[in-house]
Amino acid sequence: MKKVHVIVRKEDISEEKLSEGSKVAVVLDILLATTTITSALSEGAAEVIPVLDVAEGMNAAAGMEPETFVLAGETHGKLIDGFVYPIPSRLREMVNGKKLILSTTNGTVALRKSACASKVYISSLLNNRAVAESIKGEAETVIVVCSGNSGELSLEDFYGAGHFIDCLTDYEQWEMTDSAKAALDFYRGASGSAFDILSSSRVGMLFARHGMAEELEFASQTDMAVIVPILKNGRAAILQTALKGE
Repeated sequence: MKKVHVIVRKEDISEEKLSEGSKVAVVLDILLATTTITSALSEGAAEVIPVLDVAEGMNAAAGMEPETFVLAGETHGKLIDGFVYPIPSRLREMVNGKKLILSTTNGTVALRKSACASKVYISSLLNNRAVAESIKGEAETVIVVCSGNSGELSLEDFYGAGHFIDCLTDYEQWEMTDSAKAALDFYRGASGSAFDILSSSRVGMLFARHGMAEELEFASQTDMAVIVPILKNGRAAILQTALKGE
């Protein structure tokens, strides 16, 4: 039977183990990198280039014409000088037809560490169902990667992992590790809406205190994006667009 496992922090990724066999990684950073990537690609970004840090972001931008890219990033929640803050509402009107170079504390690092898997999907509450449907019938082992929060478990990512597994099990039977069962049970047993869960998380409370409730509301939406983004050769692009109602 096919197996699904959850890694609760990017620090727990074993690149050696992830590269063994034909494992598929599904990376989540609900607040906010994978939500931002999904939004940017939905809004017509040519591609997203996730980078490990500021220096790598500047190097990626160095060979491009200024009008062809947007440089966005944060480190430990603080805006990087010369970058745009990497939230969907600020990028929405900027990215159409351009490359988005993105640096974040957790999500872009998790993506890069997961790149050794046979295939890397980029998911969020917005498009978990589209990604899950794309995976059905394809993978024998799925590793759901929660980016976490600077070495700690992230409530919103764990909830997002449970939502993804709930979508995945709608299509096929999967053998779940204990971490996958825990994430699914947490999602199914959570009281309140996705917005309530995200708002109660450590990062969600920081967002609320800094007047970014709009970003929480956006990231809390489920099944509103039908794109399936993948990371290939260090760049995120749309693999396919699912049809609504499928």
